[in-house]
Amino acid sequence: MKKRGILNAELMRCIAALGHKDLFMIGDAGMPIPEGVEVIDLAVCGGVPRFEQVLDAVLAETEVEYYYLADEIQEKNKKLYQHIVDVLPGVEYEMMPHTDLKAESAKCRFAVRTGEFSPFANVILRAGVVF
Repeated sequence: MKKRGILNAELMRCIAALGHKDLFMIGDAGMPIPEGVEVIDLAVCGGVPRFEQVLDAVLAETEVEYYYLADEIQEKNKKLYQHIVDVLPGVEYEMMPHTDLKAESAKCRFAVRTGEFSPFANVILRAGVVF
């Protein structure tokens, strides 16, 4: 049995398969996932698991070189926006309208659905390299 880190087998398989520059998304319970994008559905009920919990666990397993957020998160979900910036120090990012973020998600290799019920709790991450 795996002792620490992410225990979800589907999520670990997807993370392990990431290559440099691959995109993947962590989203709230309501984020539409485009057809063709693999979904790792972790949602149990409203708020379980929280977006921050999933993001932090994924970042412990993954190198990220860039990320994308919806413009609206800065106004509608300031606390979560600050958490994302804090856990990705020095990583460049791009803001875009939420509609554009949804369109960009079609390029993702996979999307992780959380139980998050707060607005605009979605991020698209670009895999980096560890060397």
